[in-house]
Amino acid sequence: MNKPKIVLTGGGTGGHVSPNLALIPALEADGWEIFYIGSSNGIEKQLVAEVGLPYYGISSGKLRRYFSWQNFIDPFKVIKGIFDAFWAIAKIKPQVVFSKGGFVTVPVIFASWLQRIPVIIHESDFSSGLANRLSLPFATKVCVTFPETAKKLAKYGSKVKHTGLPIRPDIRNGNADRGRAFCGIYGDLPVLFVVGGSTGSAKINQAVRSVLDTLTQKYQVVHACGKGNLDPHLKDHPRYCQFEYLGTELADVLALADLVVSRSGANAVFEFLTLRKPNLLIPLSKLSSRGDQILNAKSFQARGYSAVLFEEDLTSESLLTAIADLDARRDEYIQNMNQSEDANAIAQIVELVKAFSEK
Repeated sequence: MNKPKIVLTGGGTGGHVSPNLALIPALEADGWEIFYIGSSNGIEKQLVAEVGLPYYGISSGKLRRYFSWQNFIDPFKVIKGIFDAFWAIAKIKPQVVFSKGGFVTVPVIFASWLQRIPVIIHESDFSSGLANRLSLPFATKVCVTFPETAKKLAKYGSKVKHTGLPIRPDIRNGNADRGRAFCGIYGDLPVLFVVGGSTGSAKINQAVRSVLDTLTQKYQVVHACGKGNLDPHLKDHPRYCQFEYLGTELADVLALADLVVSRSGANAVFEFLTLRKPNLLIPLSKLSSRGDQILNAKSFQARGYSAVLFEEDLTSESLLTAIADLDARRDEYIQNMNQSEDANAIAQIVELVKAFSEK
């Protein structure tokens, strides 16, 4: 008997790929043959190559909200991408397409709709990204991470389902002892983990390092500061270790961490929730984003899962105060997270996918 086929798509950032990768073990266990469609040279191509899925690269153009001469060229890339995606979908003949968002998904979703292939879209953030907003009319089902998002999309009725966010199973398998050995940490001080997103944050890096002597009186500080952001003057600091990027070691470092300071991308905040890690979120400001991280942070703050310090208010003093308050209320945050009713997103999504294979 032939296996049912599914196409995963999503790209442009790691946040549009990681949830897809999180679904793979469950889909394989359920008997699906999995293919991936992404851009010809995006980050998703490298990430998918690491798990060995058949990959189809297509032309894609970025959907910008600001003026750029590239805006006059990219529509032609999108049109070519639709033809590329149409050919790939016709060749694969999947029962369903699952899209995680990013500009590369628009041609895939439209090409699937033209061939009457059911499409499930997943929106990670509180507010829908531009690519997903353009794709909503062509979707068969829309999964959302935040319950507030489901209410905002109420006009789509039963098409919308609150599932939460698929989190990689390996993030739960971290080992604190391995993390301690990896970081070279000795002693009994609690561990403060600081991460500014996959590329780091200059503002968070600067604020943390400006109060490092104060922080390290009470904490061992582990800092994922982003590529090119290591400070050579701090390499021998006895209670501070810094890394440009954490790959497979991230699960062990998170297992080790007592407190976390982070940006508020959807993947990050749901990982902290999954692991019950008290966290201080410093979302990207609207000056450098569409404001989705602010909405993510406010949602988690309202539910008592996270403390929030807005980037506009970030100073050495405010950071120290916010970390001290987070530490003092550590047990309260853990208790709130323990009461979380966010369901198993992977199981729910696999059930939705399975329903299409039975039609």
